[in-house]
Amino acid sequence: MADADLDVVIRQLARQLHTGLMTRAKERRDRFNGLAAKAKGKEASDRFKMMAKATLEQATAAAKRLQMSADNVADSYARAMRLAASTPVATKPKKKAKDEKPAKKAAKAKKVKAKK
Repeated sequence: MADADLDVVIRQLARQLHTGLMTRAKERRDRFNGLAAKAKGKEASDRFKMMAKATLEQATAAAKRLQMSADNVADSYARAMRLAASTPVATKPKKKAKDEKPAKKAAKAKKVKAKK
């Protein structure tokens, strides 16, 4: 996993979070359904059943939002990496002025020596 692209890692972590979230939501739904079965009155039973249904609906909506966010982030990262890989790297041109200066100094030194 050390050499895996981060977009793959992001998607994998989102799947793990999605699975955990849905598992917890189903446990809570089962708990409310159990309380509904133990309730003494019809009104209390209906309320627990409604809470169980609402819990699963809200968890499903949250899981979908989590998955969409993770997909968007992974796609954005992958797009940015493709763009960075396709962009050419600008290189600095060599300065010719530095190459000319030593030659000029050498020529001046020769002239000075020739005059002496």
